Amino acid sequence: MSATEPGGHAPRAVQRALALLEAVATLGSGASARDVAALTKIPPATAYRLLNLLVADGYLVRVEDLSGFALGRRTRELAGAQPPEPVDDPAPVLDELREQVRHGIYLASYSGGRARIVDRDPDHELSGESMWTRHLHASAIGKLLLVQRPELIAQGPFHRITERTKTDPAEIAVELKRVRDEGAACEIDESRIGRTALAVPVRSGDGRITGALAAIGRTGRLVADDEAL
Repeated sequence: MSATEPGGHAPRAVQRALALLEAVATLGSGASARDVAALTKIPPATAYRLLNLLVADGYLVRVEDLSGFALGRRTRELAGAQPPEPVDDPAPVLDELREQVRHGIYLASYSGGRARIVDRDPDHELSGESMWTRHLHASAIGKLLLVQRPELIAQGPFHRITERTKTDPAEIAVELKRVRDEGAACEIDESRIGRTALAVPVRSGDGRITGALAAIGRTGRLVADDEAL
């Protein structure tokens, strides 16, 4: 085998990447990772990893509300087609932030009253992710969603995840007012002891909050009121 010939799992990975592109084209703009994986019969974890690689290389982009994928500029150029509508690709912003910030950078999407992590920092493993998406009152990303969707607060009760988790309704109301006034949310040891997070909203062109961008790090190293951060 020559040095230029693909070997190992490379041909299989190429086939899967092409299948993912075809699935997005079939499902249309906004195709979710779950639907794409189901259509291609590729394991979800593998599909998600390859989708992120295709986004990073410009073959796919995330749709405005961050809930799914659309064909990117490089794919459209190969097909000689024009985009049906403009879409913003957050990948360059995420890459730049990850180069400048020593903490983990994560992108979340808000859809159907739920928060989902749609882009994970490859250099910083996030444990206990379900706490972020299930217990909104205990996470920075969740607090931003509660500010946007206050009716979700009535779905309590508020579980105490750690000794620092705020569970009293009056205390949570004060916390959400602070988030609303400052336009950012933070958590310190609330979803996991030893973890601090700062989150800011991601907005669509008409001002709607469609997701959040969060910096996550070890408590004491990441300071929530760090102006530079």
